Amino acid sequence: MTLDIAQVRSSFPALKSGYIFADNAGGSQCLSDVVSRISDYLLNTNVQLGADYSVSVTSTQRVADGIEAVRELFNAESADEIALGSSSTMLAENLARAMEGDFLEGEEIIVTGEHEANAGPWKKLAARKGLTLKVWAHTPLASAPNNPYAVALQLDALLPLITPKTRLLTFTGCSNILGALVPVKAFTAAARARAAELGVRKLEVCIDCVAYAPHRRIDVRAWDVDYCFFSMYKVYGPHIGALYARSTSLAHSLTSLAHHFLRVEDKSYKLQPGGPGYELAYACTAVPAYLRGLAPAGELDDAWARIAAHEQALVRPLLEYLKGKEARGVRIVGEETAGAGRAPTVSFVVVGERAVSSRDVVRAFDEKKNIGIRYGHFYAYTLVDSLSPKIDVDDAVVRISLVHYNTVEEVQKIIDILEEVLA
Repeated sequence: MTLDIAQVRSSFPALKSGYIFADNAGGSQCLSDVVSRISDYLLNTNVQLGADYSVSVTSTQRVADGIEAVRELFNAESADEIALGSSSTMLAENLARAMEGDFLEGEEIIVTGEHEANAGPWKKLAARKGLTLKVWAHTPLASAPNNPYAVALQLDALLPLITPKTRLLTFTGCSNILGALVPVKAFTAAARARAAELGVRKLEVCIDCVAYAPHRRIDVRAWDVDYCFFSMYKVYGPHIGALYARSTSLAHSLTSLAHHFLRVEDKSYKLQPGGPGYELAYACTAVPAYLRGLAPAGELDDAWARIAAHEQALVRPLLEYLKGKEARGVRIVGEETAGAGRAPTVSFVVVGERAVSSRDVVRAFDEKKNIGIRYGHFYAYTLVDSLSPKIDVDDAVVRISLVHYNTVEEVQKIIDILEEVLA
């Protein structure tokens, strides 16, 4: 069960330059078919939707096809549960605004310290409504007792936070700092069970899948979550965000943000006042088509399994190298070993007597002029600020983020540069 890497890389024109793109968690490279669809839409069907003339009929169908493609990526039940918007951050803010009227006095929200897109809107909502905000903190991994930066979201830290007043639980499917793939289904089931024991009025669950979507298949129905979002531009697509909202939540938990005369009681248009970029919506059709092309039988589950296997081949040597540099002061931030629960997003710091700032590590790569990695907190400010011993939250961590179009040879080149930096 392998990927045809030559086939994969031929789908991304930017890779022909030989540049090594290793900042993929910030945004992946774009499929050539995505660009072709954007161009085709704008040049041939760039009209308003919903009219009876032929070009508008075609345009309307193209946008509908784009929404259906995103539905497939979520594995949602209906395209009516899918909203598109300018970014994941904006969609999460829209969701919080639409849900505001369904919170009762004294109710509670549980957030994590991950990317602020899935924390900031709820922090602001709690402040507006006088709600109680709780932070599900990252706790040390038993598998790495000697590394204080090896932390993760763990269930035993979540369950005590749930009370009869809990209304919303929102967390990440994968950390854009730690690279940890969270067991969403298991954690959601455990939270719902605890909520039922306590007689919670209504518990809804929202998942940030921005850092998850490039690496594994999302399945909102199997996970039993109410809301989920990710960014298409981090999954080889156009710069547009996608949000799933369960049909029952659309009907009963959310107030419409759309024009007052539009009948959208149980449709996702509640969450996208104004339509999405039509050409971007249509371009989304290229992504599941590409993924199906990675598997001989055209099945998405097989394609994602092949992606996961290749990504393990990428991340394993990088983690092993960094782990072998403990005596030099290297500390991996997050899970230290490869495996099914690990995405190829690797963060680390260099501490101790011969500490090296994250900025200086990245500068050494920048000077090579043919490889891109990055340093910082990557909008997971709260997580980085909570690490102990403390690190400079602005310098933060070095992050190397790989995806399935990267190669083992590129990983070795990254390791070779690290060896020069850490000599």
